[in-house]
Amino acid sequence: MTAVGFLFLMVTLVLSCAWVWDQYITNPPYVDPERYPVRGVDVSAHNGEIDFEAVKKDGMEFAFLKASEGVDFRDKAFSKNYEKAQKAGIKTGAYHFFRFDKDGVDQAINFLEAVGDRKMQLGLAIDVEQQGNPDTIPAEVVVERLTAMTDYLFLKGIRAYFYTNKSGYESFLLEAFPGYPLWICSFSSHPIDADWSYWQFNHHGRVKGIKGDVDLDTFNGTREEFLNSLNQNN
Repeated sequence: MTAVGFLFLMVTLVLSCAWVWDQYITNPPYVDPERYPVRGVDVSAHNGEIDFEAVKKDGMEFAFLKASEGVDFRDKAFSKNYEKAQKAGIKTGAYHFFRFDKDGVDQAINFLEAVGDRKMQLGLAIDVEQQGNPDTIPAEVVVERLTAMTDYLFLKGIRAYFYTNKSGYESFLLEAFPGYPLWICSFSSHPIDADWSYWQFNHHGRVKGIKGDVDLDTFNGTREEFLNSLNQNN
């Protein structure tokens, strides 16, 4: 290959990557507000100080709050975010980032202790994603540890949501956890060929009361169905 040919190939690859980034990462899909009227956010300490009163006024009705990760990490903003969201009238849920390399029962205990006796109208969610996790753990081991975590939570009367993307769903959840409620991350106008309850459709949303980018989510149903779903988690 000549130098000119190599240069042309590299330019083509760069432009292709830029197009993919623009189409699937920076440009979220259109989410019809008539079909999906209930909107929310998911946040952690990384989002900094949040004015939940302003978030509420900007149309957000719910928030998933990061509570914990692995066997010993607790999100330092969880307690404050919970109190401020509740005061603002925002319905809340808590999520735990699942570590592939840690025991499932120990992670469940960490999650429950982080949440404590706080009332979570949306319930609890387990964040299952390959990004941020070691890629050396076999899928069957991940599923085994997830099963240990969900079984422990179930013994405590909790049927958790799973947060994941299409790849995570197919790799870890599709066969092992049929029927579990799903919170799907997708930047496609059709999130996934499976039943889902919540859809994270934008990593670069802008909401009053939150500085910088924030994840945007929607509920799969009407406002009446949303309120009815909350009753099941009380």
